[in-house]
Amino acid sequence: MSDSTSPSTPAPMDGRPNEKSDLIPSDGPLKADGMNWFVLRVASNKESSVQATLLRKVKIEKMEHLVGRILVPTEKTKTVKNGKQKISETKLYPGYAFVEMKLELDGRIPQDVFFLIKETTGVGDFVGTAGRPTPMKDHEIEKMLKDSRKPEDEPSVKLVFSKGEHVMIKEGPFQSYEGTVDEVFPEKGIVRVLVTIFGRQAPIDLEEWQIGKSEKV
Repeated sequence: MSDSTSPSTPAPMDGRPNEKSDLIPSDGPLKADGMNWFVLRVASNKESSVQATLLRKVKIEKMEHLVGRILVPTEKTKTVKNGKQKISETKLYPGYAFVEMKLELDGRIPQDVFFLIKETTGVGDFVGTAGRPTPMKDHEIEKMLKDSRKPEDEPSVKLVFSKGEHVMIKEGPFQSYEGTVDEVFPEKGIVRVLVTIFGRQAPIDLEEWQIGKSEKV
């Protein structure tokens, strides 16, 4: 088994709201008896299909005593364009899935489990070295499980611009004008930009898609 070396788990876990897949619950103990959590690299945009396939194969092969939960944390975000709201679901950790499983006493993946996982389309290597995947730390597991729970509230609009940022207007009557973000209104998807027009500064409310990053610092 030739797993590649990686010193850490994927992208920082930052506590954003999200929605988990309905395929398997994230609720329960931190770790099932005798099991631990491991990070599996998977092909981009194949995270959900890998999760569904592995869960099905584990059940068919009756390996539930060796493989537990398999999670792909996601979040729902809301965007606004032309006054219309659109809700989309994105992966919190693109290119990764989290697998709860039991290892051999020497730290290796049981052979049957190894082949079951590795023969699944879209699967790469576990984070670890020399065939011994690196267990996630407790605080990483807690964060990942939290990220895998369904939020109670409606998804909010995520704006990529912040107050004081220099932007350029891409659409509308003030196209090509540059300005500074004065205020953001996430729930409406609106960014208020201060633009100098005829020598005077004026606030203009724009939808986020109408503006872009400015090269001006």
